[in-house]
Amino acid sequence: MQKLLTATALTAILASSAVAQEIKEFNIGILGGENAQDRMTSNECFRAKVEEALGVPVKLFTPADYDGVIQGLLGGTIDYAGLGASGYAKIYLTNPEAVDVQLTTQNVDGTTGYYSIGFARKDSGITSMDDAKGKSFAFADPNSTSGYLVPAAELSATYGKLEDYFSEVKMSGGHEQTIVGVAKGDFDAGVAWADGLGNWEDGFTNGAFRKAADAGLVDMNEITEIWRSKLIPNGPFVIRRSLPQDVKDKMFALVDTMWQTDPACAYALAAGEAKDFVPVKHEDYLGIVDARKLQEGM
Repeated sequence: MQKLLTATALTAILASSAVAQEIKEFNIGILGGENAQDRMTSNECFRAKVEEALGVPVKLFTPADYDGVIQGLLGGTIDYAGLGASGYAKIYLTNPEAVDVQLTTQNVDGTTGYYSIGFARKDSGITSMDDAKGKSFAFADPNSTSGYLVPAAELSATYGKLEDYFSEVKMSGGHEQTIVGVAKGDFDAGVAWADGLGNWEDGFTNGAFRKAADAGLVDMNEITEIWRSKLIPNGPFVIRRSLPQDVKDKMFALVDTMWQTDPACAYALAAGEAKDFVPVKHEDYLGIVDARKLQEGM
């Protein structure tokens, strides 16, 4: 038995040394949706934990748009990221061998989905998407699931060509920009994401509204919900497939247990309250992959 334990320990040490030789650094991509400094600050706890777990320098990258993270994962300059389902679908359709899905956020009620929420200023007189006809409308980013892919598809199915339905259709650059833009009157209406749980005045329990409300960027009592999509699967945390298995295992274990080991850091990573991070697989995103194929005419 002692020999077995010694051999096992030796194997672990050798494996750890091999990993140290194979990777010199580890790069984490953070999607757009809030300004770069806020993204760096809110994810610093995660960066430090990853650095401790892997034993190599870890850097955060905050590209200006979603595609910056997507291209980084495809090109090998980014190793890990939390993506929306549409962003993952784009990576898979470009190179199905590029990344592995690992975990996703489980909401406080045990579900693993969220919504695209249409909203407008409360004093605008817009109380439904019908009222938004002829008004300016903001989506977040072409690679956002809840900020473009799903709402554009659902709204087009109901109202026809959106450029004809709204007076103007814009890409704000991210969910935070849409929320702040509508609140300031730059756009008449727009969409952003939320789990749809909890209280509206808090920005729901989890999502872009909660982050904006927590940061003091919006008073939720000044805006109102006007539309809600069908349930969207929560996006995955992905890791480059070509990385050593030990690195992938350590990242899985770190995020898998974070709500138990450091709830404050988990709150930042999940964009609000959640129950846990739970395993997912590629098959959970087949519907979004198909939707992305249709969008791109594949």
